[in-house]
Amino acid sequence: MATAMSDMNRRALAELGAVIDRIDGSRVEALLGELSRARRIALYGVGREGLMMKALAMRLFHMGLDAHVVGDMTTPPLGNGDLLVVSAGPGRFSTVEALAGVARGAGVRVLCFSAQPDGAVPRSADLAVILPAQTMASDTSAPTSILPMGSLYEGVMYLFFEYLVLMLRDRLDITAEKMRANHTNLE
Repeated sequence: MATAMSDMNRRALAELGAVIDRIDGSRVEALLGELSRARRIALYGVGREGLMMKALAMRLFHMGLDAHVVGDMTTPPLGNGDLLVVSAGPGRFSTVEALAGVARGAGVRVLCFSAQPDGAVPRSADLAVILPAQTMASDTSAPTSILPMGSLYEGVMYLFFEYLVLMLRDRLDITAEKMRANHTNLE
């Protein structure tokens, strides 16, 4: 049992690393600029992608940025100078597409994470950052990942977002202590 789990672990970590190594650095640099300049940031995703977007929102909040999760009662209206960050791993979800349209109509810049650069949402975004991993939509005919369904994409999201936070923290000169001071005490 332990050997089988160790084998799965090695393969999954190799898959995650291979995907992260293929992320376009120029788009990451553009992403850091967008996040640094945004007045307000709202984040949205569906399903497990949505959970990863909530994790990113939490870290942005810890850095002192005005970050919110779409759908929470405390999410303010967005307008010029604001950023909507969405995930559409397979390239399109109807809710993500609709929210992006509303945001664009209000003058909000739209950033999309996706595994599919030709998808409707990443094509229409101001910036698309491609996380080239297998998603749930692409694992039905010839799965390539040891991880089930869309887990490779979601795992890449988690790791990439943590690396992104480290890069953004350095860019904005925010200390770990400052981040910790923004962590809730109601746990």
